Amino acid sequence: MQLKGSTILVLGGWGLVGSAIIQRLMRHEPARVIVTSLRQQEAEEAVAQLRRQYSLLPAETFVPWWGNIFTRTEWKDLSRDAILQNPEYRRALIEETLGELSEHVLRRQALYDLLMTYQPDAVIDCVNTATAIAYQDIYTAGMRLSRQLATEQPPSAEEVEYLLASLYIPQLVRHVQILYHSLREAKVQVYLKVGTSGTGGMGLNIPFTHSEERPSRLLLSKAAIAGAHSLLLFLMARTPGAPVVKEVKPSAAIGWKRIGYGPIIRRGQIIERCDMPIEHARRCEGELDLSASEGVVHLNIPLESVFIDTGENGVFGRAEFETVTTIGLMEMVTPEEIAHVVVEELRGASTGREIVGALDASVMGPTYRAGALRERALSVLRTLESQYGTSSIGFELLGPPRLTKLLYEAAILRAIAGSIRAVAAADAVDLARRAEEFIGRSAEFRSTVLSVGLPILLSDGQRYLRGSVILVPSPHGHDRTINPENIERWCHDGWIDLRPSNWKVWIRRCQALLERCERHLADTSSREEFTAEYWNNFETIDEGKLAAYILYAEEGGGRTKR
Repeated sequence: MQLKGSTILVLGGWGLVGSAIIQRLMRHEPARVIVTSLRQQEAEEAVAQLRRQYSLLPAETFVPWWGNIFTRTEWKDLSRDAILQNPEYRRALIEETLGELSEHVLRRQALYDLLMTYQPDAVIDCVNTATAIAYQDIYTAGMRLSRQLATEQPPSAEEVEYLLASLYIPQLVRHVQILYHSLREAKVQVYLKVGTSGTGGMGLNIPFTHSEERPSRLLLSKAAIAGAHSLLLFLMARTPGAPVVKEVKPSAAIGWKRIGYGPIIRRGQIIERCDMPIEHARRCEGELDLSASEGVVHLNIPLESVFIDTGENGVFGRAEFETVTTIGLMEMVTPEEIAHVVVEELRGASTGREIVGALDASVMGPTYRAGALRERALSVLRTLESQYGTSSIGFELLGPPRLTKLLYEAAILRAIAGSIRAVAAADAVDLARRAEEFIGRSAEFRSTVLSVGLPILLSDGQRYLRGSVILVPSPHGHDRTINPENIERWCHDGWIDLRPSNWKVWIRRCQALLERCERHLADTSSREEFTAEYWNNFETIDEGKLAAYILYAEEGGGRTKR
């Protein structure tokens, strides 16, 4: 993309990598850079420094924004602990993480608000998403609940809610859903993620753990979330209408931001010096109380030393840094090297260091052999249908009831009209009448539809048929009130709809197919896929072809990689 004159949003722009990327970006003269950080002080400090450095540029070139991009706008300046400690907020957070993503939920999110406010041309995401999610430590919370369940006193609702709020995969999935919809609505051209391998490029033998078993569960959870995140981005990159999606994944220790002497800060807090004289030594007996402080002398001064600041990974002592970055261990990559790759990829260059493209190049896609053998499989299926005197439509095992609904409605049209051309010329009220008559007399067809879990709404819209199982609405949903609004949604998602209003949609669909093919009738090139010949000159109805076309052409469900 063209960086000159563009608006770039850098998530985590205060951090080590984010800062280096902004410095690299400025070589290409963007019009505006939005610099974000979790804390207000960090965002404003980063912008103040940039304004001093680029004093000849207008002050509005750099814009600070702060807050938590994983929560609502109204909660963005609260810590996660503060949100979880509020019962009302905690329950709302669980509902918004585990429930369906509605328009209402989407529009109240901080990430959505941020993107819609600035509508950047590109988003560079340097937030360590995997760490933010995985270090909520579901293991400790889960084991505590498990042990309580084994006692006579069950855990409280609050403790169960804390565990639900910490579930890793639902949080990641919801974040990517919100990200996807926000990027699309804001018309962002490119989204580039600076990800993580979770272990600094090391394997399961990583010696740098979290004082747990080796390898650390938390560390492996971070790597697992990082991998899941990459695959979700891989899928986003294959979604029509999405921005260009890329990910650069450093796999070494990243260093460094500064070297100095001063107070040592851990998790945002200065470490205070303390001591315990030998005469206060505790006996090695009983149970170790981690919070007991008898005999500890608080010196009321900060721990100060020489340090190297590695950004989000914190500060290291000289010996720590030397150990971690030794050849054969985690080693090191500089933020400037990462920034170079990020900006080059943003500009459209191929650096060979972008993993969404690497996944694209290495996954197995459709093959010629499979396409040829598919025709043989369809031929055998049609032969068996003829032999047994039945129609094999669908059994709703794939997962989406909408597909099965479309297939059975197309089958009804085949039975009562016979061809796409006849449907295009039909009257909707007449089709509704004939469809209900067909359902009434075709006991086997009707039974099959109801048995696989699809209700049938009759032509008056006031009565319906059902089987022992109903797939729509979902058994996990809450609102099952039979009202006009819900009936419309259920008919879209999976009910067979015999009303004239639905057959009008099918008539217009078939008319559009005829018109499209007539416009390209003289075109014998390879450009058009769905030609008149593909539709057997509209003299038949093939349920699978028609449903596939609807999902592909009308509903934007096609694949972008072939």
